[in-house]
Amino acid sequence: VQLQASGGGGVQAGGSLRLSCAASGRTSSFVMAWFRQAPGKEREFVAGISRAGGNIGYGDSVKGRFTISRDNAKNTVYLQMNNLKTEDTAVYYCAARSGVGVYGPYNYWGQGTQVTVSS
Repeated sequence: VQLQASGGGGVQAGGSLRLSCAASGRTSSFVMAWFRQAPGKEREFVAGISRAGGNIGYGDSVKGRFTISRDNAKNTVYLQMNNLKTEDTAVYYCAARSGVGVYGPYNYWGQGTQVTVSS
């Protein structure tokens, strides 16, 4: 499966962005997730969602602010990001895995989309 992330950009702290990840294959076959990586930091799990959307997990730093969702009819996964903070600045990646469980490990990765949050 090939993954294409979009929707990144610049926003002020407190603002919102929605990222999209379009897949070339059927997303219903995969567990999907978002990760991020800030300069000088390790890649961090942001959110994951099971094939039918019934099981969702979030990283501690985004709980209550970010929402992951999916539309399998459109082969697309979304990340709604609200109340953004400067520490959310990173390159965001979507990922897919053919196993079970939302926390990984993930087999397939898309290119990243930059999110920059200014104060």
